[in-house]
Amino acid sequence: MTQIDPAWDLYRSFLAVLDEDSLSGAARALGLAQPTIGRHVDALEQALGLELFTRSQHGLSPTDAALELRPYAQSLAATTAALVRAASGEREAVQGVVRIAASEVIGVEVLPPILTGLRERYPALVIELTLSSSAEDLIRREADVAVRMFKPSQEALVARHIGKIEVRLHAHRRYLERMGTPANAEDLTGHTLIGFDRETAAIRSMGRRVTGFDRAMFALRADSDLAQLAMIRAGYGIGGCQVGVARRDPALVPVVPSAFQLTLDTWVAMHEDLRSSRRCRVVFDALVAGLGDYVKWQDAYLAERPGVKNEQ
Repeated sequence: MTQIDPAWDLYRSFLAVLDEDSLSGAARALGLAQPTIGRHVDALEQALGLELFTRSQHGLSPTDAALELRPYAQSLAATTAALVRAASGEREAVQGVVRIAASEVIGVEVLPPILTGLRERYPALVIELTLSSSAEDLIRREADVAVRMFKPSQEALVARHIGKIEVRLHAHRRYLERMGTPANAEDLTGHTLIGFDRETAAIRSMGRRVTGFDRAMFALRADSDLAQLAMIRAGYGIGGCQVGVARRDPALVPVVPSAFQLTLDTWVAMHEDLRSSRRCRVVFDALVAGLGDYVKWQDAYLAERPGVKNEQ
């Protein structure tokens, strides 16, 4: 094995081939020529002394060694992206790139007005928004600021508790007019329910807090919370929806509040090294304020309608 460390562009091409399953796909993704990608892969194999892909008439297949290297290459990519973001703005100016990680529903339903107000105040600020149910790793700088539905445990993070976002069963008025309104939890068995598909660790955690629901009950199964919300709005059936999101749409009606009560403990977090970055601090503070208002608005609604809250 050579003593010369492989350059980052070799790992970038390697990761692109893994992600795209071909040299041509990697070339398109990176905007490079296919022969260049091939040379990068060959050079990385030579530098590491490993065979990373098996060649056949059907293309490239990753070896076990390549699959073992994937998470390290992904970590390099995240670190490189963080370096570029850090270099994109001056320390004292609110400009440059800030990457925000959030869940699908928060990112699509709650953050847009918050980020719009931020853009109006700081037009030189660029936001990268990544939406996923998985937790982006702030320690490895896969994101700069994250909205999380659990208390961050790493000591190297700055975290602010926002409050509790409540999720209840809801249905569109069209569905209830067509199928009737269930009077209690037992009545739900005769209705069209919307829920998860794959049972992830997050789903199992929620299952410990909300009992009586399993995959077999659902007439529509989707791992995307946005897809579930769209089906509720379309009148497909009954499913879980954030109370604050439902409040914005008079057509969404809470159903049997006592049957499903899920509380999402909400936090905004960032790496402690970013406290000196003005642009990251501005984004962090805006998310704390905006999400705080969202939770207060929800709580005021629940106080007005104790039947929806219905905590037992």
